[in-house]
Formats: sequence, C-alpha cells, structure tokens
Amino acid sequence: MKAIVVKELGEPEVMQLEEVEEPKIAPNQVLIQVQAISVNFADIKARQGQYHGTAPGTVFTPGLDCAGEIIEVGSEVTKFKPGQRVMAFPKEGSYAEYVAADEDLTYMVPDELDIETAAASLTVGITAYNVIRKMARLTPGETILIHASAGGIGSTAIQLAKNFGAGMIIGTVGSDEKKEAAKKFGADHVINYVTGDFVEEVKKLTDGKGVDVILDTVAGENFEKSMKCLAPFGRIISFGHGNTGSVPGNITTTDLHSSCRSVIGYSTGTYRKQRPEFLQEAAEKITEFLLEKKLEMAISKRFPLAEASKAHAHIESRKSIGKILLMP
Repeated sequence: MKAIVVKELGEPEVMQLEEVEEPKIAPNQVLIQVQAISVNFADIKARQGQYHGTAPGTVFTPGLDCAGEIIEVGSEVTKFKPGQRVMAFPKEGSYAEYVAADEDLTYMVPDELDIETAAASLTVGITAYNVIRKMARLTPGETILIHASAGGIGSTAIQLAKNFGAGMIIGTVGSDEKKEAAKKFGADHVINYVTGDFVEEVKKLTDGKGVDVILDTVAGENFEKSMKCLAPFGRIISFGHGNTGSVPGNITTTDLHSSCRSVIGYSTGTYRKQRPEFLQEAAEKITEFLLEKKLEMAISKRFPLAEASKAHAHIESRKSIGKILLMP
C-alpha cells in the first residue's frame, strides 16, 4: 500500500509517498481501507518535531484521523464487522491507504453521513465539543472568545457554542478574508488580531467585563494577552500551541485565585492514549449534530494523498479556512 512517510523533520517536502507494508491488526483492532483523511494542525507540528513523540530521528506516517470502510476485524472485536463505514484514530498515522485502529477509537458512520464529512469531523468535532462542554462547561448566556476562529476547530467551536446557548461569540482571525468566514460560521463579532488589539476590542464589546470562556490554540503571547480579557470566574482552555516555535504562555498565580479564574489544559491526543473512553460521548454528539443539521463541516480544499506537502503548505500559509482533506 501507499503511505506518506517522514524520515526527517522539516518543511512540507520531507513528506514522501512510499510503498509500505499493509498494517497487521491486533485482536482488538480493525483494518480500514481509507477513503478520506483529515489534515490537522497537529500534523504540521508533528512534522516539525513539536508534537507528541516526534523527536529527531523518528520515522513515521503523519495524521490523526480518517474515515473509510472496515475490511477486517480482530478476533476480540465485538462492535464492528467488515463492510461497515467508520471514522477512527489509527494506531499509527492516517496518511495511508490502509490503517489499523483500536476498537475503542473507532466510531460508526451512519448511512446518512457522507464519508468526507465524517473524516473532517472527528478530531475537530471531539476537540471542540470537549473543550466547550467538558472543560469550560459553558452555560447559556455566557460569552466566549474563540481564537483562530476560521480554522477547522474554530469554525466547529463557533457552531457548537451557538448550539449550547452562548450569549456572545467573539472570534479572532489573521485576515479580513477569514473575518468574513468566521461571521458566516456564526460568530457575533470577529477581530482581526493583525490590524487590531483583540484585548481592547473584547473589553469594549463586553463593557469592560471580559469574556467568560476563552478557547486558545495559539499559546505564547496570545495566551498572556487573553488573560487580560478573561472575566472574573472565567475559564481559559489551553489546548494547542499554534504560534511559531510552539512558545509557551506564562501566568502568575495572582492572576487566578482572587478573581476565581481558571486555566484548564486539554489534549485530545492525551485522552486518546490514556483515557479513550472519554472521547465516546463527544463522537456520538458530533454525529448527532451533523445528522440534525446543527453542525456543518466547512471543507474548503481536497488534495490527493501524494500532495500532502501542498496541503501542509496551504495551511502554513495561514490562508486556509475550515477543513482540508487528503484523498487516497
């Protein structure tokens, strides 16, 4: 089978399409013929050596998730059978024609849901659902600030926040083109952080109070500035490091205790490895929202698997909107 292989860390061109052995499944796994692959920002961080377990010298296939058809099941698998359509977090990377996935990290795709939407929804849907519902515990009427609001997670989070009754949804983006896109996804106000000061804008929009919830996938200076517009009793969810160099954000405890504010960390990857059962509810709820037309996956571009480097370059250009897919 063909798969993308990374043998050295670096620019998008380090990803090469190669002929590799088809994966052998364990008793608790399923073998999936991949039909669509989601490209996530974490894939870029992995290629750069800034994601879980991708140290220099590591040879790996990138990719967190995909969707396709089961062609074989392990002897201990009880929930699935060959011929069923599923989306999954593969044991190894998803940039391949076939992948092996654990049963408890594989999820049914209903007949009414097209396979591309399923592939696009898994990582961003589960992540957005969990950071808003489980981590931030957003309640109806609360205000929320969503950074990178025109991207895959951002566009999904805007729609979910609206479904959960947010009183005001504010997004930040890096261009006026993305500003219009975030508004179409449902944001009430969108701030171009390149041309404006999002801290001051948020304070104006909230009459100086700040927002109740902040979703931060950027980290670094962005995190530190976000703390300046987090309301008393507010929660900032840190679940990524999209800034150049993965620079961490810093905080002092005096910014927390007297104002009753919280900083909460989240990683779908960590839950996937250590507590996979935690992801089941989010996967089910996201599928329900898609079937009920309460959530739409904004797929803006599709690339052949062989052009994975072009897909990464497009995302790194900061011009991408919504989700990008690879097609085997």
